[in-house]
Amino acid sequence: MKKILGVLLLIALCAGMAIPAQAQIHFGVKGGLNLSKASFSNVGDNFKKDNFTGFFIGPMAEFTIPIVGLGVDGALLFSQRGIEAEGEKIKQTGLDIPVNLKYTIGLGDFLGLYLAAGPDFYFDFAKNKQVLQNFDTDKKRTEVGINLGAGLKLINHLQVGVNYNIPLGDSGKFLVDGAESGSYKTKTWQVSAAYIF
Repeated sequence: MKKILGVLLLIALCAGMAIPAQAQIHFGVKGGLNLSKASFSNVGDNFKKDNFTGFFIGPMAEFTIPIVGLGVDGALLFSQRGIEAEGEKIKQTGLDIPVNLKYTIGLGDFLGLYLAAGPDFYFDFAKNKQVLQNFDTDKKRTEVGINLGAGLKLINHLQVGVNYNIPLGDSGKFLVDGAESGSYKTKTWQVSAAYIF
């Protein structure tokens, strides 16, 4: 029994040493559209809201283990998102840093399907308080969220995908005469294209 366990441990150790030798890291550029929608808390039912469209672009890196199909990708993106409430635009312009665990299923030599999930960190460049015509807002400068996504890898260099970002907390608060009057959370669909060098 000890010999069998020893052989299994030796095989696992050799496999563990072989996998990093096959691991690959690639760099690229990623961009696309942010389609943001707000969910409100503690505001009236007649409070009007609308979707907000922005964009994102920036460098990315992808670390993959080809045989296993697992990998990690990360990006440093200039990103615009926000909401529209009561005809007022509440913009967020900042730095978006998604880090995703990615699993790829090969569908041939030039095509693959991937699923991705991981944390997302957003840092807003603008000041916290935004004075609007009907109300004021107090935005969070830093947000942490969860990404869920899927997409296609084409010809080993091109990736197209869809991603859904869900913040773990509120994105900001509504203020009326300096007092809190409800809060909002910005949930964002992302449609992206990336080119890997």
